[in-house]
Amino acid sequence: MSITTPEHDKRIADLTFASVYPHYINKVERKGRTIQELHQVIEWLTGFKEKDLEKLIAEKVTFAEFFENANLNSNAHLIKGVICGYRIEDITTSLTKKARYLDKVVDELAKGRAIDKIMRQPKD
Repeated sequence: MSITTPEHDKRIADLTFASVYPHYINKVERKGRTIQELHQVIEWLTGFKEKDLEKLIAEKVTFAEFFENANLNSNAHLIKGVICGYRIEDITTSLTKKARYLDKVVDELAKGRAIDKIMRQPKD
């Protein structure tokens, strides 16, 4: 059972990274964080370096394409909690879950969470 609707999932898949990225920048800078920190958490989650992001933005890739080409961090499953009204661990659609992982790490960065806490590691 999916907690998201097929329409919601399609909307996420069709969004372009380029359309959302400026909102990520505004969100973190308003809270005193830097673009470098934003890029650091995005790279941790997706494997994309700044140059990769510039290319993906220029190509106007959709979130479906973005995450298809991402090398998702093996610890991404440790990202839990509620974002945009959805509990991440309950989302069954892979792409929507990955997009919410990204939203969550950006949100945590903006809220002042320490980078090493955002870039999760398994507990020993």
